[in-house]
Amino acid sequence: MIVSAQGLSAEERQRCEKEAQQVTIVRDNWGIPHIYGKTDADAVFGLLYAECQEDFSRVEKNYLEMLGRQAEAYGENYLYTDVMMRLIYDSVQAMADYEKSPAWMHRLLDAFADGVNYYLYKHPEVKPLLLKRFEPWYALMFTDGSVSATSTGGVRLDEIRNFYSQSPALGMGHPRRAHEVSAVEQMVLMDRGIAPPSKGGDGVNDDGGGGPQDWPKDEDEQGSNGFALAGFRTASEATELYINPHVPFYFRMECQVASEEGLNAYGAVTWGQFFVYQGFNAHCGWMHTSSFADVADVYAEKVKQDGTGWVYEYEGQTRPVTAKPFTIYYKKNDELQVLQLTGYYTHHGPVMAGRDGRWLSLREYNRSLDALEEAWLITKANTLEQYRTAMNIRANTTNNTVYADDGGNIAYWHGNFMPRRDSSYDWTQPVDGSIAATEWKGVHELDELVHVYNPATGWIENCNSTPYSVSGNSSPERKKYPAYMAPDGENFRALNAMQLLSGANDFTLDSLTAKGYDHYLTAFDVMLPPLFDAYASAADSVRKVLQEPIAILQKWDRRSAIRSVATTLAVEWGTRMVQYAPLPKSPEEASHQVDNIRMEMASSTPEQKLTELRAAISDLRQRYGSWKVEWGEICRYQRLTGKIVETYDDRKPSLAVGLVSSAFGELPSFVSRVMPNTRKRYGVSGNSFIAAVEFGKKLKARTIVTGGEGSDPASAHFTDQAAMYLSGRFKDVLFYPEDVMQHVEKKYHPGEE
Repeated sequence: MIVSAQGLSAEERQRCEKEAQQVTIVRDNWGIPHIYGKTDADAVFGLLYAECQEDFSRVEKNYLEMLGRQAEAYGENYLYTDVMMRLIYDSVQAMADYEKSPAWMHRLLDAFADGVNYYLYKHPEVKPLLLKRFEPWYALMFTDGSVSATSTGGVRLDEIRNFYSQSPALGMGHPRRAHEVSAVEQMVLMDRGIAPPSKGGDGVNDDGGGGPQDWPKDEDEQGSNGFALAGFRTASEATELYINPHVPFYFRMECQVASEEGLNAYGAVTWGQFFVYQGFNAHCGWMHTSSFADVADVYAEKVKQDGTGWVYEYEGQTRPVTAKPFTIYYKKNDELQVLQLTGYYTHHGPVMAGRDGRWLSLREYNRSLDALEEAWLITKANTLEQYRTAMNIRANTTNNTVYADDGGNIAYWHGNFMPRRDSSYDWTQPVDGSIAATEWKGVHELDELVHVYNPATGWIENCNSTPYSVSGNSSPERKKYPAYMAPDGENFRALNAMQLLSGANDFTLDSLTAKGYDHYLTAFDVMLPPLFDAYASAADSVRKVLQEPIAILQKWDRRSAIRSVATTLAVEWGTRMVQYAPLPKSPEEASHQVDNIRMEMASSTPEQKLTELRAAISDLRQRYGSWKVEWGEICRYQRLTGKIVETYDDRKPSLAVGLVSSAFGELPSFVSRVMPNTRKRYGVSGNSFIAAVEFGKKLKARTIVTGGEGSDPASAHFTDQAAMYLSGRFKDVLFYPEDVMQHVEKKYHPGEE
C-alpha cells in the first residue's frame, strides 16, 4: 500500500473524502461547531476534524500523555510521568480491544482516526510533534474524559522515579510521611484548598510551573460543582441542571454533535475524544464531578530474589514477578536520548514503587473498552432508564454523576466502577498483597453505590464533597455503605451550595447561574472569627499596627470582588494559615476540608494568627508597594498566544478578575498564579465550560467558556466570551437546527473549509 507523506494511502484518502461528504459542520456566531453526520461514525469523523481545526496541538498532547511519549516531545522533565503511564496503560491490550470491539464501536474508532488523519492530510502546514498518523486504537488508551483520568492508588511520582531510576533492590523506599501525597493527588486536592500552601497564592502553587517533577500533570487541577433541581423547585416546573467543572483553562471544546442514528449531544468534549463528557441532549443531561470513591488499590508485596529472578509471596507460596522491558525516548538539550527499563508486574498489576521494604503493585481499571462504550452510550440515552442501562456497564472509574431529564427526574451516583472488597481493611493505605483476603471480589451493582433518586428536598449538589449531604435531609445514610465507597469529606463549596439551593424556590436559568456564580467565601466564616478574637485580646502595640487591616476585614461581606482590599488580605492571610492544618494520612483524609480548617484554627495560637496577618501585609507591601491592594489590580485574566504553555506579560492587556480559587469556598473558581517575570497573578484553571439547562417541553440552555472557542489569537472568537465569563453572563445555546441556521458564520464539509 502506497502511503502519502501525510499518512493517507490512496484508498484511505478516497474513504475519507466520502466520509467528509456525509458530514456538515456549521460554525455559529460564537465559533461553536455544530457537527451533523448521517451516521454516528460520520459525526465522530466530523467531530475529530473540528477538534483538530480548533487546536490540534492539544489533541496531540493528550495522546502523547496517554501513550507515555511526552518526554520525547517536551523534554526529560516528563520522563517518569511517561514511565508511570507506560506501566499502567498497555497499548497491546488497547490494540486487542480494538480488534474485539463490536461492529458499531469499530466504526466509531475507525472514524476517530480518519477524522484526525484527514485533517492532517488537508492541512500540511500543521506539523505534529510526533504523532503524524493516528491509529483507531489510540482512543482506547484514553477512555475517560476526566481531567484526572489516571488513578494511582496514592503512589507518588517521586516514588516511581526512585524505584525505577535504580536497582529494584535499592528502591524499596522509605515510610510515607503523613503529609506526603502524590503529585497527582496534590492536583486533585488543589482546587479544594487542601494542598500544601505556597507563597503569594490563594491555596495553589504559583511558581508558574516547573515541570512534572513539581506538577506532573498541570491538567489535574480539579474541582467541580454539579446541581440538579426538581420541577417543584423551578418557576417553569421543569428540571434544571447546572454543569460547572473546574479544570485547566481551554481543556475542552464546546460543540454539538448529531447524527441520523439518534445522536444529538451538546457540551464539552475533552480534546481528542469523541464523546461529550459534560453535557446534555434534548431529553437529559449529565454532569461529572471527581471524588475519592475508591477505584484503585495498592498492594504491599513481599519480594525476594531466587535463582530465577524476582518472586513474591502469595498464600504461602512464591510466584514469579513478571518482567517486561520497555524503552522510553526523551529529549535533552535538543537531542533524543534513550532509557531502557524493565517494568515489574504481579498478578495485582504493575509494580509502581517501593515503600517500607515492600514493593507496591497497583490494581486499577484506568482504561477499558467498556469505559469507552459507556461514555458513548450515555450521550444517546433519552430517559433515566436508558441512562441507568448505560451506567450499568460500570466501567467509569473517576467520576460521580449529577443527572436531570425531561421526565422530571433528578439523580446522583457517587462513582460508577466500584470493586467489592473486605471492608475490615483500610483501603486508603496499601494492603497486604500476600493474602487472598485482600483481593477484589467482583464489582458492586449500580444500585449498591451511594446514590439518590428524586430526593424529597428537590435538589442535588455535589462539589467534590461527601455524598452524605448531597440532598440535605434526603441524602444517603453513611451507615448503609462501606467506607471505601465514599471516604470524601465536606468542603466549603458544598456548604455554600447547600445553603443557596435549600433556601430558594422558583429557580430560573438566570437565578441558577447567579447562584452558580455566588462570590461568598464560606471558609472565612470559620477562619475570621478566631482572628478577630486574637486581635481583641492582643497587646496594644499589636492592635495599633493591625487596626486598619482588621477593621477592613470586619466590615467585609466575605464576598470576593474586583475593588476589594479585604479579598486580597483574606486570601493572602488564609493561604498562610494552611500550614497549621493537621497533616493528613491520606488524600481521602485531606478531603475533609471543613474539619481540617476548624482544626487549623483551633491548633494555631492567637499569636500565630496575628503573626501570619502581619506577614501577609509585609509581603503585599514588598511586592506591590502597599498592602492596600484591590484584588482586581493583581488578579487578572490574560490570553496572548493560545498555546498550551501560555505567555503572560504585565505590560500587555488583561482583564481584572473578582473571583478567587474555590479553596475558600467560592463556587466559581479562578485559580491564579504569579508567573515568571510578572508581579500580577494570572488565571490558569477553574471555571471552564459551564452550562445551565432547563428540560422543558423544548430544551433551553445557556453556556459560557473561558475566553472563547478559538485557540488562534487571530480568531474573532479568541476572547469574545472573556468579559462574560468573568461576570457570569451566559450566552444562549443554539441547540435546534432552525436556531443554528439563523446564526451561521460558516458552513462546510470537512476539507472544504
